[in-house]
Amino acid sequence: MTSITDVHTIAVCGAGTMGAGIAQVAAASGYDTVLFDTREEALTRGFGQISRNLHTAAEKGKLDAARVPDILGRIRVTEHIGDCRADVIIEAIIEDIPAKVALFDQLTAINSPRTIFATNTSSLSVTAIAKAVAHPERVAGMHFFNPAHLMQLVEIVSGADTDPAIADLLYALAQKMHKTPVRVKDAPGFIVNRVARHYYLEAMQVAAADVAPIGTIDRLLESAGFRMGPFALMDLIGNDVNYAVTTSLYEAFHHAPRFRPGQLQADKVAKGELGRKTGKGFYNY
Repeated sequence: MTSITDVHTIAVCGAGTMGAGIAQVAAASGYDTVLFDTREEALTRGFGQISRNLHTAAEKGKLDAARVPDILGRIRVTEHIGDCRADVIIEAIIEDIPAKVALFDQLTAINSPRTIFATNTSSLSVTAIAKAVAHPERVAGMHFFNPAHLMQLVEIVSGADTDPAIADLLYALAQKMHKTPVRVKDAPGFIVNRVARHYYLEAMQVAAADVAPIGTIDRLLESAGFRMGPFALMDLIGNDVNYAVTTSLYEAFHHAPRFRPGQLQADKVAKGELGRKTGKGFYNY
């Protein structure tokens, strides 16, 4: 497969906030979409999230209401991995290399030799994931940002073994999804997460030193032009996810002090206060 015209079906593995958002984008772009998760409750929650997003967009005049049932009708939810036969498969599961490799191994066994595998990892090595898969040349990174149905940027990450034609196809796919793709070489945190770490980490240091409360820090940075303050953004992303990315970079850069995870966030994760998805994080929801 070398042409975007050969892509008709997209499977998204993982029905969490990110996976559901990617599935919504795929279906809204005209693709038959399979949304897979092993947990029925995750699929119910994910499909509900997609439905709410679409109806909200229609109410705000950003989407023709007549398109809502059509988009929803293109999405098939399933708990059976055998249903994940597609031209492009995008995984959006936990940030764990063995878990991602195990998933791709299962999917390779049931898919065409032409199927493309994309990982939505935000910080793990695409090269390390691909090298453990049967066809590393067919694996690349396609990193969406949360919320995937609204954020425009997509990082297209080529691992050491990625076929350039595969990266080209994913770049074209992102464009067809009305996203803004950027080509990135495989490196810890890629571009955005590597740079953004300090938005979070410095904010937590300021708060921990009692320079200002978190609400004030958020308001000041928002007034400076940022769409969201760091604490509100960590709550939106999920403190567990954000903390895992920081930890991954900290380890990848051999415990460089500038990437040391924040204790404030570590405490939130330990308490299960993960942000919006749990109703409590740095703020109450």
